[in-house]
Amino acid sequence: MESNNLIINLKDISFSYSGDKPVLDNLSFQLLRGDRIGLVGPNGSGKTTLLHVIMGLLRPLSGTIELFGKTAHEEKDFRAIRKKIGLLFQDPDDQLFSPTVLEDVAFGPLNLGKSPEEARDIASQTLVGLDLSGFENRITYKLSGGEKKLVSLATVLAMDPEVLLLDEPTNGLDDETEEKITDILKGLSLSCIFISHNLDFLFETTNRVYAMADGKILLDETLVPHSHVHTHRFGRLPHEHKP
Repeated sequence: MESNNLIINLKDISFSYSGDKPVLDNLSFQLLRGDRIGLVGPNGSGKTTLLHVIMGLLRPLSGTIELFGKTAHEEKDFRAIRKKIGLLFQDPDDQLFSPTVLEDVAFGPLNLGKSPEEARDIASQTLVGLDLSGFENRITYKLSGGEKKLVSLATVLAMDPEVLLLDEPTNGLDDETEEKITDILKGLSLSCIFISHNLDFLFETTNRVYAMADGKILLDETLVPHSHVHTHRFGRLPHEHKP
């Protein structure tokens, strides 16, 4: 393994909320450049917590976080990393906070040092790329759930990240919007980690699917028969299929 291909390297990460049972329990994980990894697992298995630890939104009780070859300890370390890694929250209302769509999508480029004019141009081009032309002056809180999810994705992509961390990007979407987001993500040549209960989505958009349980990532990809009349990996874990 070439070290310059190692983007995320977590070693023996443990985390718990208020000293309760560990949500992450001596978890180790690596993401290499070009990897597209899907994560499945029951609610409470630590999937969202894992993404938040990677972004520095939560600090582990123990273990080491290495991002792009550098150890991340303090907020300043993670602040620099957030320019390279884009996180899509599970709830778009946690992502959108500006009055209009254009302002929300332009916020990231502005924080990267772009001029207001440059940021607006980047935001407009990103919206066009997601087939959201005409959304620039829409009021964010009046958008539908699917529209909010697409605009949230636009806010992440406008920052031109090297890595995408997406938390349930298709949750609660109608079939048309889910297909649209799936097609968008399939067309991106970025390293990524996608959390989803939807195995069909993960099998289309990633090249490896792992499971999380008991605070660890399980690398067993054995085909497992379960209640459907077919077999596939991680059949014992809660998941969804499109009808």
